[in-house]
Amino acid sequence: MMHYYYGNMSGFGLFGGILMLLFWLAAISLIIWAVRGFGMSRHHYYQMQDSFKALDILKERYAKGEIDKQEFETKKKDLLGGQ
Repeated sequence: MMHYYYGNMSGFGLFGGILMLLFWLAAISLIIWAVRGFGMSRHHYYQMQDSFKALDILKERYAKGEIDKQEFETKKKDLLGGQ
C-alpha cells in the first residue's frame, strides 16, 4: 500500500507550523529577557558597591577633618542618589 505525503507530517498543517514558530520566538525571547535581567542586576550590584566604597572614603575624610559636616552631607546625598 502506498502512503501519500500531504503537507506537514504533524497533521496540523499550517496551524502546526505557526504554533512551532510562536514557541521558538517565545523561547528565544525568554532567554534574551533572562540574560538581560541578569546583566542589569550585576551592573546595579557593582554600582551600589562602588557607592558604598565612595561613602566609606567620604566618612574617613570627614573623620580626619578634611571636610566639614555640610560638605559631608552634600556629597553623601550625591552618592546615595538623594536618599
